[in-house]
Formats: sequence, C-alpha cells, structure tokens
Amino acid sequence: MREAAEAAARQEGGLSEPRFWGILMTGLPGFLREGFLPLGAFYAGLKLNGLAAGIVASALVSVLIYLYERRAGRDALLVRLSLGFVVVQSIVGLAADSTTVYLAQPVLLAAAWGLAFLVSVPLGRPLAGALARAWYPFPHWLRGTAAFKRVYGIQSLVWGAYFLARSAIRLALLLNGSLESFLLITFLTGTPAMLLLLAWSIRHSIRGLVDVERPADALLAA
Repeated sequence: MREAAEAAARQEGGLSEPRFWGILMTGLPGFLREGFLPLGAFYAGLKLNGLAAGIVASALVSVLIYLYERRAGRDALLVRLSLGFVVVQSIVGLAADSTTVYLAQPVLLAAAWGLAFLVSVPLGRPLAGALARAWYPFPHWLRGTAAFKRVYGIQSLVWGAYFLARSAIRLALLLNGSLESFLLITFLTGTPAMLLLLAWSIRHSIRGLVDVERPADALLAA
C-alpha cells in the first residue's frame, strides 16, 4: 500500500491529494499501540505479581508490537530503536529493582526527544519533517523546499516544547507523587494531548504544503 502511494506521488510530482483522515489513520493505530499498551501491561503485571512481572509483561507486549509493525512494513529504523530502548529500559529496571528507575527512563528519553526537536530547527533539518515521512510519502523534491523546512520547523518547536513540559511534570510526580497519579498524568498528557497535537500537525502540514509548486529543475529531472 505504501509503495503504491509513493509511486503515485512520484508520478504526479506532488502530494497526491492528501486527506486529513487518511493521513491520521495511517499512523494513529501504531501510535496508540506504542503509547498505551506497554504501559498498561506494566501496570497490570506490577499489580498482579510485582515489579519484575510488570517489566516482563511490558517487554513482551513491546516485542509483539515490534513484530506486528515490521510485518506491516513500518519504518524499520524507528521500530528497531523503539525495541532497543525497551530492552535497555527493562534491563536497567530489573537490575535496579526500582519502579522509579524503570519509569524514569522514558521520561528522560522524552526530554531528550524534546531537546532534539528544538536543536534540529537551527540545524536546518527539522525532526518533525523526518518523522512525518513515516506517515506520508513526501516527494523528494518537496523535502528540500523552504516551505517544507518552515512548516516542520514550526512543528518541531511546538513538539519540542511539549515533550520538555510533559517530562518535567511527569518527573515531578514520579519523585513526589503516587504511582497511580503518575500513570494518570502520563495518560492524560500522552494520548489525549498527542492526538490534539497530531491533528494540528496534519492540518498545518496540509495547509502549508498542498499548494507548493514543483520547481522547474525538478520537472526537468523527472
């Protein structure tokens, strides 16, 4: 399916009439799986049989998600990175025998993502644009335009600020609140907030890029 979309985009030399719901539903199921299922499995295992059970349950769910995503042809690099982090997180959590240490790792990782989003803008390679390619097959010529960098530069700043703010709130709760309050805030600042940001990002991308014309040199090279 994705290869067909990419071929259509190349043939038309444009965005092949992107639709908000089409783009959203391309990436949303995987986004929800990765954001909710591992954490839910951890909490269930933790309550049923302790920390080790929670970590193992979360890791097993993450492996199943990895296998599903690879079978579905998702971006191999991102999927492997996600699984690699789960492995490291599980090993560190088991070695430390600490729920706080286990849960703090994704919080710190999210903060690192926030910094990466922000730093990518002055470097001229907005991270939001690189990640958006997993949701929509942008033509190669479009990815080099000023409009593409402007649109995803703005989005990178917004996502960077979001990740840093969310990490600060979650870390404060993890160190000073209850496990249940941490998980509740993790969910509320996760799925609902990210859905709103994703909806805005998609609409912002369509408005900012749909009318971009293909450069003459790109037409000659086609």
